[in-house]
Amino acid sequence: MEHVLHLKCLICGQEYQPDAVAYVCPEHGNEGILDVVYDYGRIAATISPASLATNRETSIWRYKPLLPVAPDTAVPPLAVGWTPLYKADRLAGDLGLQHVWVKDDGRNPTASFKDRASAIAVVKANEVSGEQVSSVKSPRHLVTLPPCHLVTPSPAHPLTITTASTGNAAAALAGLCASVGQPNVIFVPKSAPEAKVAQLLAFGATVLLVEGTYDDAFDLCLQAAAEFGWYNRNTGYNPYMTEGKKTVSYEIAEQLGWQAPDVVFVSVGDGCIIGGVHKGFMDLLALGWIEQMPRLIGVQAAGSNYLAEAWANGEDVLTKTPIKAETVADSISAGLPRDRLKAMTAVTRTNGAFVTVADEEILAAIPALARGCGVFAEPAGAAAYAGLVKAAREGLLQPTDRIVVINTGSGLKDVAAAMKAVQGVGVRPYAIQPKLADVEAVLKPGE
Repeated sequence: MEHVLHLKCLICGQEYQPDAVAYVCPEHGNEGILDVVYDYGRIAATISPASLATNRETSIWRYKPLLPVAPDTAVPPLAVGWTPLYKADRLAGDLGLQHVWVKDDGRNPTASFKDRASAIAVVKANEVSGEQVSSVKSPRHLVTLPPCHLVTPSPAHPLTITTASTGNAAAALAGLCASVGQPNVIFVPKSAPEAKVAQLLAFGATVLLVEGTYDDAFDLCLQAAAEFGWYNRNTGYNPYMTEGKKTVSYEIAEQLGWQAPDVVFVSVGDGCIIGGVHKGFMDLLALGWIEQMPRLIGVQAAGSNYLAEAWANGEDVLTKTPIKAETVADSISAGLPRDRLKAMTAVTRTNGAFVTVADEEILAAIPALARGCGVFAEPAGAAAYAGLVKAAREGLLQPTDRIVVINTGSGLKDVAAAMKAVQGVGVRPYAIQPKLADVEAVLKPGE
């Protein structure tokens, strides 16, 4: 962490050395989310666009000097990041636009964007000893710890990592942990899609299906992590998760020849992804690698629109009460977004906006995106494209804008939703006998 200057509270501005706090600002308890502040001068001396051009590493670790890890830190073997960025000219043309790209993070090892944060979580968990973490007994005391001696847990007694999730962050953590033999405990709502739960079990995670919402699972996870001394991966709580997610912005900029896009569409639930996207582009601006900050458009489901409401009404997200969240896009269902400060900052400081889309629009976006560019997205990923469609129709974009849509997860994560989506646009399979005449009947009906 030689390039990290300090951690800064987003509420009061207090600064802390990384070894002085565990997760959050002591003055604000669980709401005191911290930001990692870097020494960009030192970073610039070790990495540049020119050095990256000859770097053969094809994962997030190609940007190691920009991450909160030591240069010689061992990393998990799964290749996280460096996902494809597809030019989607047909999608652009259908919307009266000239330049649209789709960043497909469904191509990550566990098929979602959340692998980026989980890779960092595994590394950070192995920088602290089980004794240091287990000395903390309640969430309000998680804020202060004695200075950390970076100790890798013994292979015989590795540190347990935990998270709460609607499915993707859980699968990401379970998969990354499986790659290094790290025990993990996952809290997910019982309503999580079966495919996501299957991933967790296949990876060998200890899975706790919580009778309640994601917010219930999150709160229980905080309590359990404190009680049992587990390393807490939760976004909107662990400041280092943003640092993993920001790598998508580095990739987008590099894949576009270090010319930042004008607009980026991001689906938003807890808010950590859009916060990470913002942080990544801020880093690149500070280093002088790009010349402009993209406008960030956060897309929320109508049934989980806490941040969109707050933005439209000028409400304070620190005092706004939770809403009841319900949407087909389970990955962005959050009654109280945990990283709401970073999410709101990402939109307001980039002259961006929040767009709300109905579940019907989200489902319609799944086949539209798949047919338009070949990317199969789960509902949360398709929500970003649904947001682009709505923004284009409402005149929020210029035809010449260079636009990136981030798909955050594979459609195979939620096959039931995908089937509902294709049925909604009148697509169905045809059951036929093994006869050529039956094939002709389908291809030439009525003849």
